[in-house]
Amino acid sequence: MLLVTGITGHTGRYFLKELIAHKYEGPIRCIVRETSDTSMLDNSGLDIEKVYGDLNDKEFIRKVMSGIDSIMHIYNIHHSPMIVETAIENNVKRAILVHTTGIYSNFKYASQGYTIEKKVSELTSDPNCLTKVTIVRPTMIYGDLCDSNMSKFIKMIDKFRVMPVINGGRSLIQPVNARDLGKAFYTVLTSPEKTAGKAYDLSGEKPIQMIEVFKMISDNLNKKTTFVSVPLSFGVVLTQIAKVLTLGKIDYVERVQRMGEDRSYPHVEAKKDFNYRPMSFEEGIEIEVNQYLKK
Repeated sequence: MLLVTGITGHTGRYFLKELIAHKYEGPIRCIVRETSDTSMLDNSGLDIEKVYGDLNDKEFIRKVMSGIDSIMHIYNIHHSPMIVETAIENNVKRAILVHTTGIYSNFKYASQGYTIEKKVSELTSDPNCLTKVTIVRPTMIYGDLCDSNMSKFIKMIDKFRVMPVINGGRSLIQPVNARDLGKAFYTVLTSPEKTAGKAYDLSGEKPIQMIEVFKMISDNLNKKTTFVSVPLSFGVVLTQIAKVLTLGKIDYVERVQRMGEDRSYPHVEAKKDFNYRPMSFEEGIEIEVNQYLKK
């Protein structure tokens, strides 16, 4: 039996679409919230068991791990150590963990995943451990209006004719479309002989400067936008002031700091092991902007 977390979320839904498209035959146990929209699960035609519970509850995790052979953990990197620990206790053969390339960041919050991956490594270091762990690390995820990245930029560029850009938008990013992640998750799941025990960075087709991203969005919106370069230091000061004035409720300091940080990572190993070939950003952002315009 396959256990899945986060299947009703942004990338989880695209993973579910792959399971449906390939007519996955095994039983699937999905951990969902009481408030989750499970209509896709209910209408999937797959052998799905829905389980409601809290991933922070270790006893709950122990119970749902019974009879499980493989795990696809999509929801929240911070639960990975507990997921792996209980998987080992239950002799689960395989766990696939969706983490983040934020582990490579120079900034504290984004790089917390490094410590988490270290804990996972320690848990599986025993040579007698039967659970094989695969880690996949998406870059900045986009794809539709449910994402928390490009959808915000689209709204801003649609609303403002003049837009500030940190350091002229020269930093590199490599956004990955959620559709490509859904395909990659399914391929990793069904290719244990090639992917078990390995880690993969899952990025978009190629690196692109932030300013080019903004220009593509503006062009797809058919807008004339003027982009004004703002020094990183000035942007950080403004966000620090906003944090103080709102008593910490608005805290975008690290987000702005990362706007000056290159966030592009190659996906060579994924291409070699399971023929990972993500779509171009040009194609992906056109799909998302069209969704926005229709809405």
